[in-house]
Amino acid sequence: MSNNSQTLLDIFQEILAASGNSSDTKIINETRILSALKEQASKGKPENFGSVLIKVVSDVQSKLNLSIKPDGYCGYCEGDFRDVIHAYNGIHGYVSLMVCTIGVIANTMNVAVLTRRDMAAAPINRLLKWLAVADVFVMLEYVPFAIYKYLVLPEKLDFPYSWAMYLLFHMHFAQILHTASICLTLSLAIWRYIAIKYSDRSHILCTERRCSIAILTSFMLPPILCIPTFMVFDIHTKNITAVNGRPAYIAYHVDSDSQGRLYQLNFWVHAVLIKLLPCSILTVISVWLIRALYSANQHQKNLRNYSACPAAEKMVKRQHKADKRTDRTTKMLLAVLLLFLVTELPQGILGLMSGLLGWCFFKRCYDLFGEMMDFLALLNGAINFILYCSMSRQFRQTFRQLLLQRHLARFLPPNPSHSDSHNQNTCTEKIKR
Repeated sequence: MSNNSQTLLDIFQEILAASGNSSDTKIINETRILSALKEQASKGKPENFGSVLIKVVSDVQSKLNLSIKPDGYCGYCEGDFRDVIHAYNGIHGYVSLMVCTIGVIANTMNVAVLTRRDMAAAPINRLLKWLAVADVFVMLEYVPFAIYKYLVLPEKLDFPYSWAMYLLFHMHFAQILHTASICLTLSLAIWRYIAIKYSDRSHILCTERRCSIAILTSFMLPPILCIPTFMVFDIHTKNITAVNGRPAYIAYHVDSDSQGRLYQLNFWVHAVLIKLLPCSILTVISVWLIRALYSANQHQKNLRNYSACPAAEKMVKRQHKADKRTDRTTKMLLAVLLLFLVTELPQGILGLMSGLLGWCFFKRCYDLFGEMMDFLALLNGAINFILYCSMSRQFRQTFRQLLLQRHLARFLPPNPSHSDSHNQNTCTEKIKR
């Protein structure tokens, strides 16, 4: 007899002995064990039969070192890190609200600075402006979602139809605008690549018209890419039963059909086309931009070591200033691209593995990291203002002028209107006469 069988036999003998049926313990069957359990339960309250069963199962688990798993259980994403992720998920509501508040203010200032006349002239600043606009709407919409899901819902435990409708809207709205941000970031990278790689023809290739086309495409393409998501996710119902077994109320929730080709297609489109493909392109362009920066630094060193006539030195200094300005812009955009890769690449990998490994991986892993991925996406949209201020002198100067102009406008007298100035000139002419 194996050790496990002997341990089970000992447990059953203890049950029989406790119930007073310890005679002939060699003959143990289901009827005797069940009657012993009922007799043990009847010694206390009548409804304690279930608690006795739970105690027996717990004893078996502890003595045999067993872990009873539910049907359909899979062992993905096991480990101590789950406790860390669950601990963060408990405070995600408060953290996301703080990030959204800061992000809305920061991106509003981005739009205010990038729409100034001297900043709006550059096509690349137009792309940055619309990227800030998309991030503002993503964060504004996330605020009511976070308040209800993480602050109100745990207290009420109420799942009305209106909440399911808003959850479905939140899912589609956030994905469309976030995909638009991805397209705008990809347009930024390609735009900068063309401007540096083909600098002699950049005034022909990087025109205002093509910039407008890139912006329009970035907002028109996401609804098309998200069509599989529209068709997969829908509102489902679930009867929540009370203690007496009757349905207490109906809970409405958003879920997807875990079977079918459309479900698989949705994950492939989301993971490959929306996440991994842009990340791959951005990785290649980022590596090329880093190499271009290194070559530019080597070129500047050669120019500084070059001795020539005074006229040539002035030309070298002017070229050196222009190169430094170009390098600062490239470094700023490179920081934006690298931050984007850190945010989006894990989502793409998890989405791809959900499509390959199926529903169980999606529920065990993708749902587990959902709040963390939301936090990274929100942080990515909120931190751009800091990048612009720290890496762009023109952005800092324009922002400073914007603040000073609004601050000093309170103390300056209002500008006279055209009619007032005309009347003043007329009065002056009459006095001279």
